[in-house]
Amino acid sequence: MWLHSEIKTLGDIPRYYARVSPDKIALIDSSVRRSFAELDKRTNRLANFLLERGLPRESHVAFLGKNSARYFEAVFGASKASCALVPMNWRLAVPELCTVAIDAQIRILLADADSYELAVALQNECGQPFEVIRFTNQWLDELACGDADPRVDVYQDQTALLMYTSGTTGKPKGVQLTHLGFNFMRFCEHNEPAYDWTPDDIKMLVMPNFHLVGSGLSIQALYNGATLSIVAAFDPKLVLEAIKRDRPTICALVPTAIQMLIESSPEDADFSCLRMIMYAGSPISPALLKQAMQRFGCRFMQFYGATESCGAATLLRPEQHDLEHEGSLKSCGTPLPWIEIDIVDANGQRLPAGEIGEMLIRSPTMFRGYWNNPGATADVMQDGWYHSGDAGYKDEKGLIYIVDRVKDMIVTGGENVYSIEVEQVLDAHPAVKKSAVVGRPCEKWGEMIVAVVVLEEGAVVSEKELDDACRKKIAGYKAPKEYRFIESFPLSATGKILKRVLRDELTSG
Repeated sequence: MWLHSEIKTLGDIPRYYARVSPDKIALIDSSVRRSFAELDKRTNRLANFLLERGLPRESHVAFLGKNSARYFEAVFGASKASCALVPMNWRLAVPELCTVAIDAQIRILLADADSYELAVALQNECGQPFEVIRFTNQWLDELACGDADPRVDVYQDQTALLMYTSGTTGKPKGVQLTHLGFNFMRFCEHNEPAYDWTPDDIKMLVMPNFHLVGSGLSIQALYNGATLSIVAAFDPKLVLEAIKRDRPTICALVPTAIQMLIESSPEDADFSCLRMIMYAGSPISPALLKQAMQRFGCRFMQFYGATESCGAATLLRPEQHDLEHEGSLKSCGTPLPWIEIDIVDANGQRLPAGEIGEMLIRSPTMFRGYWNNPGATADVMQDGWYHSGDAGYKDEKGLIYIVDRVKDMIVTGGENVYSIEVEQVLDAHPAVKKSAVVGRPCEKWGEMIVAVVVLEEGAVVSEKELDDACRKKIAGYKAPKEYRFIESFPLSATGKILKRVLRDELTSG
């Protein structure tokens, strides 16, 4: 039933592989290479340190820093000490980090060398008392806490990772992901033929550790005995260096990163080591997907999920990437085994194929709830179903299509307009690099449709040209009433356009 029945908590992953393949390399972090045996001993040492500090069961230990071997030592070390790890977004300002630190009630903050000054500034400003550790390789090397496994009880329903939402729609919420949820995620994956991990795989970590696209798939790789090639943060140059040095077989990227990697890679770049690229995080245009499939020459698999679902809820599997049927490339696929997706109207009634409604997810992998926020938990978890806030529909074949965020739907003149409908038309124009469509309050229409556009380098286009292009493809009421041209979009850490920021700028401007 389970791939590894001995692995019941995250801390059991290094324990298991230290026994069955101790010399196998688990982590490659630039010049640092850690075997599973080394990873097991170092995480024992960190766990013993946390226990000697007297941290009670289920205390929250934070990590602040870019991707590194130390991050995974923090994940597994905290687990072995019966604590939960809080990956913090190193891109945030001190006041934003302070909100997370206070909400999570962190007891210890492990800060990488590059983030240590930020951590100290946070400690000084934050009213929540916590200890800051300069968490370097040397600190852990010199830590005199012993390598013996502490063997403390860790219950499967405890929180393993407390991951904070990006806050793109308001105050960040702490998503409690349990050891049992991770185990059920592995169970669903093990019953899914599209996941064909082998111990010979090398998975490249590019996306940030404080996002589930970064942490979740990396934990999946280690659970399957694969090696992690770690890139500190997405930078096309660093990614190309890691591909040349480590020859990864699997990589997970967001569409923005895929486009940047294509634009930055020399013609003679060798991607032959890659057997699969997984992508998620935001919509991808069929044109970019086709270009990527030709450039990288490997299989592609899309996944859709939420932090709250602890991983992928649906997959557009490699065999479903049919270049001859462009429409299906816009789909996020169908659910994994043991996971259900429903499309419902505002009254919670299931909708037939082709009708747009909110996407609901029911899964054994689901989160424990939002930390210290039962009201928000009750808002999204109803009768065992997670209300994703995503609008979508199923076609006659059962393929699921994400149309928009429910909150990004624009109501103009009494009509519902999903921004992605308009963006797809604008993005198809040769002068447009990327567009984002948002609603601005308007007395006449309720909301006015505004298109914010970034042009291709050197391109020139008039508002009338774009308006004509829209009116040829979509209904007149869906065409933007106003166009704004900007140099670049405000982006989240995973490459999502921050529409809330655009709306705020339009309203204040």
